[in-house]
Amino acid sequence: MTHNLPRNTLRWTAQAACQHADPDLFFPLTWDGRPDQLVERARRICRACPVQPTCLDWAVRTGEPDGMWGGATPAERRPLRRTGSMNST
Repeated sequence: MTHNLPRNTLRWTAQAACQHADPDLFFPLTWDGRPDQLVERARRICRACPVQPTCLDWAVRTGEPDGMWGGATPAERRPLRRTGSMNST
């Protein structure tokens, strides 16, 4: 996950609730056919995260194509990038 951004722009990740969670929960090979309970497990972690808004904002601004960021899947973030709005999540 390199985006050629200065390292200090990602300092918020040190406070992320997901940093010790199973990465496969947030970065599955595909979102197709994902059982709702696994997606909901990831969303629960995101909802309790102190940096959730920052995480979602970062993913939308940088166009992050993979993973669950700020409680949103890649498909959920696409319209946010187009509209520039994050009130939809």
